[in-house]
Amino acid sequence: MNGHAEKPADFDVIIIGAGISGINAAYRVQTQCPPGTTYTILEGRGQLGGTWDFFKYPGLRSDSDLHTFGFAWRPWGQTKAIAPAPMILEYLNKCVAETGIDKQIKYHHKVSKAEWNSETCKWTLDVDKNGVQSTMTARWIILGTGYYNYEEPMAAVIPGLENFKGQVVHPQFWPEDMDYAGKKMVIIGSGATAVTMLPVVAKSAKHVTMLQRSPGYVMTLPSQDHISKLYHWFLPSAWAFQVDRVRAMLVGYFFFYLCRSYPKIGRGILEKLTKAQLPKDIPFDPHFVPAYNPWEQRLCVSPDGDYFKALRSGKASIATGHIKTITDREVVLTSGEKLTDIDIIVTATGLKLHLAGGIKFIVDGKPLNIPDKFLWKGVMLQDLPNAAFVIGYTNASWTLGADATAQLLTRLMNHMRANGHKAAIPRAENQNMKTAPMLNLSSTYIANAISAMPKTGSEGQWKPRTNYFTDISEAKKGDITTSLEFLKGGEKL
Repeated sequence: MNGHAEKPADFDVIIIGAGISGINAAYRVQTQCPPGTTYTILEGRGQLGGTWDFFKYPGLRSDSDLHTFGFAWRPWGQTKAIAPAPMILEYLNKCVAETGIDKQIKYHHKVSKAEWNSETCKWTLDVDKNGVQSTMTARWIILGTGYYNYEEPMAAVIPGLENFKGQVVHPQFWPEDMDYAGKKMVIIGSGATAVTMLPVVAKSAKHVTMLQRSPGYVMTLPSQDHISKLYHWFLPSAWAFQVDRVRAMLVGYFFFYLCRSYPKIGRGILEKLTKAQLPKDIPFDPHFVPAYNPWEQRLCVSPDGDYFKALRSGKASIATGHIKTITDREVVLTSGEKLTDIDIIVTATGLKLHLAGGIKFIVDGKPLNIPDKFLWKGVMLQDLPNAAFVIGYTNASWTLGADATAQLLTRLMNHMRANGHKAAIPRAENQNMKTAPMLNLSSTYIANAISAMPKTGSEGQWKPRTNYFTDISEAKKGDITTSLEFLKGGEKL
């Protein structure tokens, strides 16, 4: 011991989160920033992968095709376009190993606070490493933390749940040794988790019922792209994978804009597809007639119609209504309908949104409140220097938006270095501009979290994102100086 405090580890860039957003950001930093740029990834858990490693419920898979959900710089390369979590994790591990990103990840490093000092133009992060507190410094921080709260699901009031004598499970905390074989299960919820889980548990459970308060749209898509196989025969692999990617984007955006512009047509298409797959004993109305138009909430995906196959098998069913109460082994609806002899209740009632992993931000000694601020180009927060939030899309693959963010950010970093700038701070000239929510969907979990999210505006650089094609063009060639204040260093904000 020499009596001197250990100097904090210092980096040009600290990326927080080793999920798909953080990995992609790391690749862009190490390939697009000047040689010698130092970075590390801090991951609070012991594994990479974020969502794909954390959640353990049966059937966990992508809702988006992996041609666009995968990285632009590392083609998915599989015939299965809608893939289960283990395949996605294998892909992510290969990506970090091939690029050397795996050597830059520090596991069990959880960041609780980030404090900016304008005199040094640096961030100081408070980091917990397995209970040991330390600090690290960086010129930039990139928050690839996603927007789910891993520690706490969305609160849902379920009358009488405390009376139930069977097992109650939330998908977010699914026991890995959970045995549901031969048992009767009720899944409460109608979102992606419920639609994903039902066909898988139906294979071994005695019976599973999806109980929904209100219906959602379920769209069948092929898990394998058969058209893709045709041109993969004669095109070079690199070209074929790019065709896969562009086709998937164009088809996805076409249907999204069709539904938003002509909702009756979108409803009609989904109604026709759904009715064709339902068994005779399950009526289309009320179970598949949502109160909203397609793409006002995210569509649920059923690869190869597995959800409808489970319903046709007789081992799965659907109930629509409000819960009046739950007894020791029954769920009683306000309509009088009863679901009886239940062994397991799964509360797939939604996830709690949680931007920036709950990190507290301090700027020159003053706390910054995220919901009070606007988002600059969907990437940086008003009045928060040298910090980027990696936010993907809700109407397309998350990764597309994450990559547009990462490429805009590396371009901004290069611009700053070329001009001798040490800090960039978004400044909103009109604090009274008309606001809009960051996530433009009406889903309950999103509506419940609006008050905790930053805002987008109606003017200039504060407008919400539109689509990948526009956003990637903006990232590569658009305006990256308007509404930013640049500092050379040493100035107080």
